[in-house]
Amino acid sequence: MTLQLSVLDQSPLLYNQTPKDALSQTIQLAKHVDRLGYKRFWMSEHHSTRSLAGSAPEILVSSVAAQTNRIRVGTGGILLPHYSPFKVAEAFRVLEGLYPGRIDLGIGRAPGGMPGVNYALNRGQYPDVQNYPQQAANLIDYILGNDPEGYQVQATPMTDTTPPVWMLGSSGASANVAGELGTSYTFAQFINGNGGPAAIDRYYDSFIPSPLQSEPEASMAVFVVVGKTEEEAEYYASSLDLALLMIEQGQIREYFPSPEEASQMTFNHFEQKHIMENRKRMIVGDVSSVKQQLEHMAQEFNVNEVIINTIVSPFEKRLESYDLLAKAFKLS
Repeated sequence: MTLQLSVLDQSPLLYNQTPKDALSQTIQLAKHVDRLGYKRFWMSEHHSTRSLAGSAPEILVSSVAAQTNRIRVGTGGILLPHYSPFKVAEAFRVLEGLYPGRIDLGIGRAPGGMPGVNYALNRGQYPDVQNYPQQAANLIDYILGNDPEGYQVQATPMTDTTPPVWMLGSSGASANVAGELGTSYTFAQFINGNGGPAAIDRYYDSFIPSPLQSEPEASMAVFVVVGKTEEEAEYYASSLDLALLMIEQGQIREYFPSPEEASQMTFNHFEQKHIMENRKRMIVGDVSSVKQQLEHMAQEFNVNEVIINTIVSPFEKRLESYDLLAKAFKLS
């Protein structure tokens, strides 16, 4: 089966760039990969994070869908514990009405930022994350035109098509919920480099057909850095190595470091171990090597779709990385 490629974009602020630049680059990247033949373009949700501009992916979905032609556009994902399932259903019914057959509703349970984000988004209260499975079930019911909470309401507009629901997770727990609710499932390898194949297996084993879909559908998302040579790929990946390390150390940055900055850094033994551990979340190499690694990973995870997240500086190198992959996989 041919491996399908999609894109996850976090609207990163690259070196010497502004938030306005980052949002503009999200639109440019979407138009670029639409022309190249990628299947989906998803945008993440992050709050109070200076180096990532995508705090409202549902708004970006509307803008990206308006400026692309073929590619599916969605969220990766809406952080449901912060919101009313009814309101999320309404937003995506509107998006589906505007762009029928092109919208994906991806949801997740993570807070999307530092601890204060939970309180700021929930009127000073901590969200009931334990109720996430029920929230997701209610959201699905509302999307389908039902009234799960008995308030005598319907999420409108009820158009001819319904957006598919994807549950995003980095653990087996979210895989079980996705399977039991009959949604699609994506494992976030770029967040957690361990346990992906087992989580996908749990999803397949627990899947129950639903009004949304009769068969399971799974994918995985991973950081990818492609270079024209192995040396070039390692050079550009060094900036992502440094960024992930700094995030783990609690360092707050206005932007993602450049490869020039990363190449000047020296790391102690423990930092080197962290960098190597984080490489489980990344695929790095020249075009031939990355193609082989992606195909191997897809086989290991038992999926036929991989979602690519590439964060390198300058922006032109991000475009080039997706270009090289498209040619390698003969996307059309």
